[in-house]
Amino acid sequence: MVGVKLRPVSTVDALAAALRRRVLSGEISPGTALPEQELSSLYGVARPTVREALAVLVHEGLLRRERNRSAYVPEVTLADLDDLMYVRRPLEDLMAAAVAGRRVPQADAALTRMAALPADAPWADVVAEHMAFHEELILAVGSPRLERLYGALAAETRLGLVRLRAIYHDRAKLVDEHRALLDAIAAGPAEAARRATAAHLVHAWGAD
Repeated sequence: MVGVKLRPVSTVDALAAALRRRVLSGEISPGTALPEQELSSLYGVARPTVREALAVLVHEGLLRRERNRSAYVPEVTLADLDDLMYVRRPLEDLMAAAVAGRRVPQADAALTRMAALPADAPWADVVAEHMAFHEELILAVGSPRLERLYGALAAETRLGLVRLRAIYHDRAKLVDEHRALLDAIAAGPAEAARRATAAHLVHAWGAD
């Protein structure tokens, strides 16, 4: 068997991963500034390393940086969520119409991983599987342009999901809702799948 070389995780990647988990778990709340010197002291790394790690998260849209100001976690307001749903609904409606009547194993796998998370798992892990579930449904359509449009909303969607942490104390409820959606899409027909998808999105965000 030909050996496969694994890329070692750099200090920048490790720091970015640690900060990403804290942001997506809600530990670092919206509006919180992240001064480079404080992070350098907290994690015991050089400031250039901190600067590069912050740049990674800024590029992902999880942090924002403005002139003469430390990087900070942007706030996704309820108005932002309404607008986000305004754009997401037609994209996921296209997905439901295209995928109706098919089972999507990759989405099922994301849901299985979500269900298997321990009760005390960081909310960032839930966010990751939640995003994977919806993204796998989009990927199942087979439209690169739909994927790009949906991907452009990923950062705000992930930050928005942080707000759901207070609603879903019972992880099983979140899993059950997504299982019902997956079953409805797989069962079809297209109109039923579209209705189930629209209801899922309204319910998920409206509850917030």
